[in-house]
Amino acid sequence: MALVYLLLGTNLGDRTANLTAARGFLEEAFGPNEGASPTVETEALGFVGPAFLNRVEAYRTRRKPAAVLAACKGIERRMGRTDAPQYREDGSRVYHNRVIDIDILEYRTAADPDKSLEISSPALVVPHPQVESRPFVRPLLDAAIEQTTKTKQYATHKSR
Repeated sequence: MALVYLLLGTNLGDRTANLTAARGFLEEAFGPNEGASPTVETEALGFVGPAFLNRVEAYRTRRKPAAVLAACKGIERRMGRTDAPQYREDGSRVYHNRVIDIDILEYRTAADPDKSLEISSPALVVPHPQVESRPFVRPLLDAAIEQTTKTKQYATHKSR
């Protein structure tokens, strides 16, 4: 069993409703949410657009990282996201407004629950590079990790 930390972001339409819908779809895919950060509003980075609402959520899963990514991309499409990644001539990513964006920040296995698995492939990089490059991501991830730790301690205490 793994614990996956996902960054959710939205800057189009009813942003709060978009996050709520995404959480519902994620719970359909992975089961109950194990913890979450607070929701914060951030400026669009890398392009001019409306502000984003962002939060990090944690889910337990038996799915491998590639299957988690496929589920997240499926939810994005289900919610109306149609854009494919675009890149500039220099290889840098072009960012756009989004109904929903779901990124895998960390994937922690039961064998090493305090550290993310490291993956570097053309389709997936974990831990996600934005954890350190975007100033709001690390505090959100840390808050979600703290929340999952409290939930785990409560569940362990309750089951005694």
